[in-house]
Amino acid sequence: MTPATLTSLIDATWPAKSMRDVDGWTIREGAGGGSRVSAATATRDANLEGHPLAASAMRQLGQTPLFMVRAGEEKLDALLESDGYIIKDPTTFYTAPTDMLATQRPPAVTCFQVWPPLAAQAEIWAAGGIDTARLAIMERARGAKTTVLGRVNDTPAGTAFAAVRDSTAMIHAIETAAAFRRQGLGRHMLTAMSFWAKDQGADTVALLVTRANVGANALYTSLGMTPVGGYHYRIKPEA
Repeated sequence: MTPATLTSLIDATWPAKSMRDVDGWTIREGAGGGSRVSAATATRDANLEGHPLAASAMRQLGQTPLFMVRAGEEKLDALLESDGYIIKDPTTFYTAPTDMLATQRPPAVTCFQVWPPLAAQAEIWAAGGIDTARLAIMERARGAKTTVLGRVNDTPAGTAFAAVRDSTAMIHAIETAAAFRRQGLGRHMLTAMSFWAKDQGADTVALLVTRANVGANALYTSLGMTPVGGYHYRIKPEA
């Protein structure tokens, strides 16, 4: 997958409040929704040495200058490093064929598809740092989308969001409540999402996870998902 294709998939399934082009740089208005919807990216026509212009556009939005550096963008990475930008959140992009994941449904009453999300899901997300600004991102996504509510012992215990772009279902905001981790719920929720993706005609399931999240990386690898790229951010420390 090319960097541009990955970025288009993120923009469609986890959209910023607004986007505009500034001299070949895509500037995203994140509205407090985190790095993924706030980082600038370079288009093919961008003058990489003109990144200060993009930084200025981000400051005008009240955002700290933040760039997404994708695979193959070594020149941009070096330019930003030389200008004092530091690395933030190296992230891996995983994919898997839908048919490989959607083989055996989770146990009964374990996972439910829900839209719009329930208050119990919002509480689980909030405890994991996924706040109302990120819930607004889910609302902005267009096309086929859903959430899954995971339950353990008849108790709301986990949740996740997914949306489809072309033939790929992208899963975001996977969260299991602390008291219910290491009980297989994450695996069940991903499987449930894969069956939903298959019903939507998606032949690929994809997600992003920071390299620092060791447990999640181990889970996705154990499911047979393949790392196919990724990115890291470069952020300018502000006085």
